[in-house]
Amino acid sequence: MSNLRVPVSSNDHTQGDTNAPITLVEYGDFQCPHCAIAHGIVKRLQEQFGDRLRYVFRNFPLTEIHPMAEPAAEAAEFAAANGKYWQMHDSIFEHQRRLSPELLVEIAIRLQLDTDEMATAMDVQRYLDLITRDVEGGERAGVHGTPTFFINGRQHQGPWQFEDLARAMEAA
Repeated sequence: MSNLRVPVSSNDHTQGDTNAPITLVEYGDFQCPHCAIAHGIVKRLQEQFGDRLRYVFRNFPLTEIHPMAEPAAEAAEFAAANGKYWQMHDSIFEHQRRLSPELLVEIAIRLQLDTDEMATAMDVQRYLDLITRDVEGGERAGVHGTPTFFINGRQHQGPWQFEDLARAMEAA
């Protein structure tokens, strides 16, 4: 079992109370179908655990098999810079089957983001350093695929279905 190598900080995308007794960190890929399933599971966990849970999403695009994963992560980071990370994050996963440059623009329009500025940011890969930081931290912690979860700093081994994660979180 591996430990989280990069502590959760203000640089992370988090939901929930900073002082929550349970911190769930996910290394995910916006194009990974398993991560789309995990997205729904995390939403259920957030409902069940409420203010006892802090959730963190870190980018881990598997670019060799998911060519849209990095552009989607860049769009999400652009949205973060404009205060709309979680809206972009959720919309990408909710419409993942249609993931394309056009979908990212469509979501940006719906979120009232400047699509020309987003295109420029993506063209110059303005947020690639942030994404690379997440990937390198994940690799140092033993992440090889997505989704990979850490509960209170320890990598969750085994299935990541709702019941399995809920049980592991209660035990933590």
